[in-house]
Amino acid sequence: MIHHQLLIVGGGLAGLRAAIKAAEAGADCAVVSLVHPVRSHSGAAQGGINASLGNHPDSGADNPEHHAFDTVKGSDYLGDQDAIRILCEEAPGCIHEMEHWGTPFSRFDDGTVAQRPLGGTQYPRACYAADKTGHYLLHTCYEQAVLRGLKVYDEYSVQELVVEDGACHGLVTYALRTGMVEGFTADAVLFATGGSGRIFGRSTSALINTGTGMAMAYRAGIPVKDPEFVQFHPTTLYGTNILMSEGCRGEGGYLLNSENERFMQRYAASFMELAPRDLVARSIQTEIDQGRGIGGKPYVFLDLRHLGAAVIDERLPGIRDICIHFAGLDPVEEPIPIQPGQHYSMGGIDVETDGGTCVEGFFAAGEAACLSVHGANRLGGNSLLETIVFGARTGTAAAAYVRDHVGGPAAHAPAVGRALDRFTAKLDRLLARKPTADAYAMRAQVTDTMDSVVQVFRTGQGLDQAVRTLRDLRERYEGVAVRSGGRIFNLDMLRVLELDTMIDLALATAEAARARTESRGAHSRVDFPKRDDIEWLRHTLAYRGDDGPRLEYKPVVIDQFKPQERVY
Repeated sequence: MIHHQLLIVGGGLAGLRAAIKAAEAGADCAVVSLVHPVRSHSGAAQGGINASLGNHPDSGADNPEHHAFDTVKGSDYLGDQDAIRILCEEAPGCIHEMEHWGTPFSRFDDGTVAQRPLGGTQYPRACYAADKTGHYLLHTCYEQAVLRGLKVYDEYSVQELVVEDGACHGLVTYALRTGMVEGFTADAVLFATGGSGRIFGRSTSALINTGTGMAMAYRAGIPVKDPEFVQFHPTTLYGTNILMSEGCRGEGGYLLNSENERFMQRYAASFMELAPRDLVARSIQTEIDQGRGIGGKPYVFLDLRHLGAAVIDERLPGIRDICIHFAGLDPVEEPIPIQPGQHYSMGGIDVETDGGTCVEGFFAAGEAACLSVHGANRLGGNSLLETIVFGARTGTAAAAYVRDHVGGPAAHAPAVGRALDRFTAKLDRLLARKPTADAYAMRAQVTDTMDSVVQVFRTGQGLDQAVRTLRDLRERYEGVAVRSGGRIFNLDMLRVLELDTMIDLALATAEAARARTESRGAHSRVDFPKRDDIEWLRHTLAYRGDDGPRLEYKPVVIDQFKPQERVY
């Protein structure tokens, strides 16, 4: 078995930032990742990273308190305000650190970091690097990881978080390049494995974002918090659902329906296209549902033509490139067909503000975790910020833990050995079994179910059907098998194993959505259209039970901003 004091699973921004911080604190740490770190999904983030720097001419009065209020209001008051305050107060320092490490931010003429507005904010505070902000931040962090000599085990698929007697002992992995099942022992494990977007079909998420990290924690007895809150980005490219950055609207892009009308006037007269994402997504979907999609099809237009080629090439070059290559159109000359698509998991592994969980020695950060700084709806620009702020904080906490809890390989090897035996036996069954169910057809049923009824608008009847379908798939999974017998880069085996965890997360999402009989943020119940602060101003905790998720609840941390009507 391989041993490190601290194992960080996930090579994206949260994972790398945690690893850098832990290494600086003297911990023996390593990163385990399904893909090479620079191929992580953090690199797909486009629009910007929020911080109250006050560089924009219209943001001189901005400060962390304004940022915190916008975040709380954007969260529809479900965000935990202690965590939000940390996020916003540490934001300026994070930008300065990333700038000094070499992130090539776009600049104003005076040399300061450029900022632009994103949805739901009082001031333009999104620092950006054209429309490739996540890509540049990710490469900057990877350079720092290389500088520090951090060990990276890439192309390892983690299959089990080993927990016994309330403590974490390590990991079971499948090494794609060798085909070997390998055990890792550790005094602490930190998950930064990203979101679960691929339980939906229409999603901006990378194919690797199946929520496996969340599901492993869920199976180990750690609750998933607020799984029902799923963000649908208003503007994804029709046909492929590639993200069309909120920066498009931040730079002045319009949304148009079939009548060539800027319809956001009806839904958010003050903020127009820069209302929060949940509101804009519902507005677009309403236009489509009421027959005002372009040519009767399920999309509207995002129009950038009035910005001109010079602005688009300077500030949105990636968007132009994507449109040309994936839609066969040039946004300088034609409007972009867009529709809402799954984008972000507000819910995740239940953690404290230092990333700790109810399991000793297990931590989580980034989209895989739920602090909750986003509550029921995330503001654009806050996700990149969360990865860096809480990646660093969680790396510091994990390093302190392993310094005080020296166990070594011998303390953890028995538990990891038992887990290896379990997983090997499971693989043997999957390889030997004669299939009675098609894993790929079942995967399509999961995503089709989520797309059709666990979507922008939800109903009790639809969620009932989703739960029935997903419970049936849970039972039928026992009939799937791995068709390819090889061990090296056996992607068939990987997809079959992913399906197992996807069903668990989809069912937790649907059950939690069915139970929450209100509309709040991204969770919009047609049959319960009002927000209900008396009954539902609380977080969902989904625990995995023998017959599906068991739901419990805990209060939201409210210590400064009292809930009020959310008007834009």
